[in-house]
Amino acid sequence: MKSIKKLPARDRVKQADCWDLGSLFPDDGAWEKAFGKWTRQIEGYAKFQGTLSADVATLASCLKFDSRADRAGEQLGTYAFLKTAEDAANSTYQRMLGRFQNVASRAGQLASFIRPEILAMPAAKLKKWLADRRLARYRLMLERLVRQKPHTLGKKEERLLAMQSEMAQAAGQAFRQLNDADLKFPPIKDEKGQWIELSHATFGTLLHSPNRAVRKKAFDRYYEQFAAHENTLTATLSGSIQRDVYYARARNFPSALDAALFPDRVPTSVYDNLIDSVHRHLPAVFRYYDLRRRKMRLRDIHQYDTYVPILSDLKTRHTWNQAVRLVIDALEPLGSEYCGAMEEGLTGRWCDRYENRGKQSGAFSCGSFDGNPYILMNYQPDVLEHVFTLAHEAGHSMHSCYSARSQPYEYYDYTIFVAEVASTFNEQLLSKHLMDRASDPRQRAFLINRQIDAIRGTIIRQTMFAEFEKITHALAESGEPLTVDRFKGVYGDLLGQYFGPDFVLDEQLNLECFRIPHFYRAFYVYKYATGLSAAIALSQRVTEGGPRELKDYLDFLSGGCSKDPLDLLRGAGVDMEQPAPVDTALAHFGRLVEELEELL
Repeated sequence: MKSIKKLPARDRVKQADCWDLGSLFPDDGAWEKAFGKWTRQIEGYAKFQGTLSADVATLASCLKFDSRADRAGEQLGTYAFLKTAEDAANSTYQRMLGRFQNVASRAGQLASFIRPEILAMPAAKLKKWLADRRLARYRLMLERLVRQKPHTLGKKEERLLAMQSEMAQAAGQAFRQLNDADLKFPPIKDEKGQWIELSHATFGTLLHSPNRAVRKKAFDRYYEQFAAHENTLTATLSGSIQRDVYYARARNFPSALDAALFPDRVPTSVYDNLIDSVHRHLPAVFRYYDLRRRKMRLRDIHQYDTYVPILSDLKTRHTWNQAVRLVIDALEPLGSEYCGAMEEGLTGRWCDRYENRGKQSGAFSCGSFDGNPYILMNYQPDVLEHVFTLAHEAGHSMHSCYSARSQPYEYYDYTIFVAEVASTFNEQLLSKHLMDRASDPRQRAFLINRQIDAIRGTIIRQTMFAEFEKITHALAESGEPLTVDRFKGVYGDLLGQYFGPDFVLDEQLNLECFRIPHFYRAFYVYKYATGLSAAIALSQRVTEGGPRELKDYLDFLSGGCSKDPLDLLRGAGVDMEQPAPVDTALAHFGRLVEELEELL
């Protein structure tokens, strides 16, 4: 066998290509010092226990103390998490994260009296106190807390739930260790005859190969590992779902879905309307698959045929610096302040750019109040989608910048519901920028193809995931065991519904439900679909509007969680309680399919 292109060890990666976590802590020693201080600091909760109803000053002092302790914990936890993301096999940082989680669990236990003590106060007394200026900073937080009264237990019960926090993460941690560190994939020969080490990141690259045999081989070899571990993966996913059901029942919610939507004040109708809208528009998706099959001159179409561009002879390559320049140019409608701050971060050390052995798969942005909004990438210069991923994660990071700059700590951390608007908004501007610059019909068709696949992947695919979560949680709530066959059966039925009658579904694809990290944070993925729907509307509003529309959007980015997410979006110019945004986005999808067929 010829030499295999292997992933470098973490210590062999150029420093300039790695993030600099110095905005959090200059080194591990500084983290250890702060960790020791925080460990002692949280013992201060004890002096407040049993005193919160005494007077306004005591309550205000406790909330101030809690905020400072939480802020210190966020900084420590962010550093430890990012260090483990660099290399999941590094035992030093696994231990660091474990130690943090242990003390964070203790902090939760020590602070667990706060919510029940506040909620035990007479409503008239608390209402009077909320008018006091000493509680002005915490008024919204307290009002949101009162809303949770029906779902808050007594002091002893709350303490017990807090004590379970580490245990509750076990299923997700086991999945991540298996997925990121222990799964071993064989090498694959690409279309150039070069041996490539198969990994989560290179799997995506290989699915973009114009050679169908390469795509099929990568697909088969990749899913062999998931088939070999399907029983373990069933146990971890089932454990995560059972955890969700347990906490929903413990807190008196009718279902795990209701519990997940409650903090954002999102009615279940938003979730159900999304699924219903996508179902109505599936015929356009089926037309697109048939168009793809015909234009690729395939007898039949498989899932591994859906990632490579239809015009696969049109190659794209962007170095990291070229990708950054392209993203910055595309986001020019957002103004010089926005673009300048982003460019400084992306050309500097916000980003961990390339894959290394043991590094967490995929991509994410991790913002915090006191540190830079870091971005993890596994960037591949030959994959155009990775340029869009960079724009996406940079959208999250700039959202963090604006919110942390504009809001106090208590209200800077925006919800995921609005986060996915900021990220996919950037993707929309990048897509428009590239299509406006297209030099000929084939290049425009190539970019339309990409835009279609982006909507398909973000609205259609994520809605299928959301429906899988809804079904499997409902099964667990009804007492039905979640076995290997049950998981694969549910997922297989959804694949048939979402891909259509003329699509060939390989049996291995039923295993896909075992490799989705977001399933360990249930009822999260639907926000990608609603987010892109809102982003399509808002990007058109900003690019076609003027200073007022831009200000509305930047105010939205600056809002943090100072308003409920649906209200923040209404202020920016879109109402997600109505089906119109999703229907509009999917109608746009249908028009793109029609244009692509005309161009091809």
